[in-house]
Amino acid sequence: MTIDLPEAFLRQPIAHRAYHDLASGRPENSLSAIDAAISGGYGIEIDLQLSADGQALVFHDYDLDRLTGATGPIAALTAGQATAVPLTGTAHGDRIPTLAQVLARVAGRVPLLIELKDQGQASGIGPLEAATAAALDGYAGPVAVMSFNPDQVAEMARLAPQIPRGLTTCAFDPADWPLDPATCAHLRAIPDAERLGAAFISHHHTDLDRPRVRALCEAGLAVLCWTIRSPAEEAQARTIAHNITFEGYAARPPG
Repeated sequence: MTIDLPEAFLRQPIAHRAYHDLASGRPENSLSAIDAAISGGYGIEIDLQLSADGQALVFHDYDLDRLTGATGPIAALTAGQATAVPLTGTAHGDRIPTLAQVLARVAGRVPLLIELKDQGQASGIGPLEAATAAALDGYAGPVAVMSFNPDQVAEMARLAPQIPRGLTTCAFDPADWPLDPATCAHLRAIPDAERLGAAFISHHHTDLDRPRVRALCEAGLAVLCWTIRSPAEEAQARTIAHNITFEGYAARPPG
């Protein structure tokens, strides 16, 4: 069963990893970037990783090195340990947040697009999805989940069928992905959208003219796109996509 994407996801530009700006002391996926997105009237996209004690952490990378002064895998930290780690470049005391902390901060005020990072080489399918579903239980605001990995989306459909779900997609060039060519070819064709009851795809903006993307759009799926970094890219993407995920500039406001 497909659960429709709330209208706000098609109206409010979505800030990639929240409305981050290191020049202003707001790291990506931080609570200060969350606050800035809400103030700007933007939707918010965040990434999830799994903690060592089974909690959903809002963090993009598998390792701590790029985004913090620490080193090693994010999965080695408990939620308590992670939330004590300062984010590099913060001017607001930001530390790695949990999904529960982000949900409390957003409180339904803007749409929240959640990407589950592929745990296929870490904990496998199940634990991150369970942590995500548990955190989202009872959340009343506009929210949707997505992943590059169809198996993660299928697990979210099983655990939380009431939450709209989608696929993160692109051209899947084998040169850019640690996947074999056959897997890349399979994912490139986006064959799982109907099976998963996907309400949307979020497709790379340079590949929006792919016939399969247009066919899914014509079939009624919402088409979001990533990651727009200029007004010119935004204008081009909006000729096909219903909405954008953006960073590095102030996107066109709603309306």
